[in-house]
Amino acid sequence: MCGRFDQNDIARRFVAAFGWADAAIRSEAMPTVNAAPGTYRPIMHMEDGQLVVDDLFWGYRARWAAEKLPIAYNARLEKITNNYWGRLLKTGRALVPAYGWYEWTGEKGHRQPWHIHRKDREPIFMLALANFGPFKEHKAESGFVLITADSAGGMVDIHDRRPVCLNAADAAVWLDPDLSTEQAEMLARSMALGPEEFEWYKVSPALNRAGNDGEELIVPLAE
Repeated sequence: MCGRFDQNDIARRFVAAFGWADAAIRSEAMPTVNAAPGTYRPIMHMEDGQLVVDDLFWGYRARWAAEKLPIAYNARLEKITNNYWGRLLKTGRALVPAYGWYEWTGEKGHRQPWHIHRKDREPIFMLALANFGPFKEHKAESGFVLITADSAGGMVDIHDRRPVCLNAADAAVWLDPDLSTEQAEMLARSMALGPEEFEWYKVSPALNRAGNDGEELIVPLAE
């Protein structure tokens, strides 16, 4: 986790679901049910005291690490205070709004995607770490990763890890620039929505191909 997510709505509706009256929406990305790593997706963050929605590259690698580390798409919650992620935890906290994410079961060549979402079908706000600003050599220098944690409980039958999601009120605290890195880590650990808040069902194997899109791909498959 997490290799794809469902972001099938315009940024302004996600902002409304977040409960904020206004935001600077600079996103031009189109809604998709099949957001994939290596693409530009809308993310929410604070800039000069204002909520902003920008399109950012899904994937991050520090410029100095170009010859040392692969591009990361997720960051483990257990490691977000280390030397590599700690700077972004301090200055680059962000949210990725979505309606759910995908996990796969089955053998290679017969992979079955599952759509995981809130039981009440409200948007989720996935915690992210991001580096904003222009890149010099590779677009992953200015990108984001999703924070993941151990799945725990019932969700482990689909996958052993999950994105860390908060409700809107706690997600707003995550964006507060005055929140210390220690407080941010504790918030992510203590307030993450648990497996009991989610449900999941099988969807079309056509989702296995990153370029495929369309709401018909997320219609529940008959058991």
